Amino acid sequence: MAFVLNRTLGPIVSRRLLQRVITSTANEQQYRFRSRTPFNTVVLFVPQQEAWVVERMGKFYKTLNPGLNFLLPILDNIRYVQSLKEIAIEIPSQAAISKDNVTLNIDGVLYLKVFDPYLASYGVEDAEFAVTQLAQTTMRSEIGKITLDTLFRERELLNAGIVEAINKAAKAWGIICLRYEIRDIRLPAKVQEAMQMQVEAERRKRATILESEGIREAQINKAEGTKQATILSSEGFKLEQINNANGEAEAIRARASARAQALQTISDKLQSEEGRNAASLQIAEQYVHAFANLARTNNTIILPSNAGDMSSMVASALAIYNNLQTKDRQGFLSHSTSTNSSTPVTKLSSTPIDSKLSSIPIDSKSSTDISSVRHIKKSITEKDTH
Repeated sequence: MAFVLNRTLGPIVSRRLLQRVITSTANEQQYRFRSRTPFNTVVLFVPQQEAWVVERMGKFYKTLNPGLNFLLPILDNIRYVQSLKEIAIEIPSQAAISKDNVTLNIDGVLYLKVFDPYLASYGVEDAEFAVTQLAQTTMRSEIGKITLDTLFRERELLNAGIVEAINKAAKAWGIICLRYEIRDIRLPAKVQEAMQMQVEAERRKRATILESEGIREAQINKAEGTKQATILSSEGFKLEQINNANGEAEAIRARASARAQALQTISDKLQSEEGRNAASLQIAEQYVHAFANLARTNNTIILPSNAGDMSSMVASALAIYNNLQTKDRQGFLSHSTSTNSSTPVTKLSSTPIDSKLSSIPIDSKSSTDISSVRHIKKSITEKDTH
């Protein structure tokens, strides 16, 4: 039963208490807004930032400005005293519903100023009370147009909307609203819990994002470092290979140049008769010396079928050289024949050894070849004797 009475009578009692609070607040503000009217003493001194509204025989007569003023006794009466200073009016807390159906309690402070003492005195019965009620209704109307999140983000926009709405109506009352400030916003407990959970979730989300971005940046930096290291390593290896190739090329060119110079020197020497005779003798000696070295070892080797025929060995060695120098020798012989056609050819006595050396091509005009053959024939004779 008590619960039913509380649900039934609670809103009515609350509404009446709110009306009493508003009325008492308005009365207090009325006394602050409108001071006690002074008595007509004929000579009056009006304080600064005040305006005295004078009636003569019950009708508006004039407004006394700050300074020295004179009035007629009995006929003139000071009816209203308006303060021209900027005053602040506290707007009581009231319930409002936002666009997203969230119930909240909100209060504020209104700053206003009287710019026309006549309208403030005769345009409305109680200017401050009227402005307070207008501010409350305007605030509820403006809050119903926006969501709760917009209210928190764009509080300045809400204040500007309330000021604009109040000035449209208060202009006829001789009052101008300078600004309005929302002082406190109170939300239901469940809404506060939901908002707190949302804030915590948003913070966790930001922390997770920041952590993932940090990991990503670290991986990117690590990959970039590895990439740069690989690039530098490959460039170093490339330069090393290039330098090695250049060095090897220089070495090959140097060896080729030396070889070419050596061959050129040999070629120059072979153009003469003495050079060719020396080359023939050297080849024959190297050939015989090679077979002599092979005879000193126990290695099993493969020899040609005529290894016992020394003359054929020497002939083979000389044939190798003669085959390589065929063209040069033919040119040289043709030249020698034309110049020395009358020179006799030396002939050796016919012996069995001579038959073995008959196959050796000997230049009849070269004493070196004849000496070489004689030396070889002597060696073969000594071998047959033994």
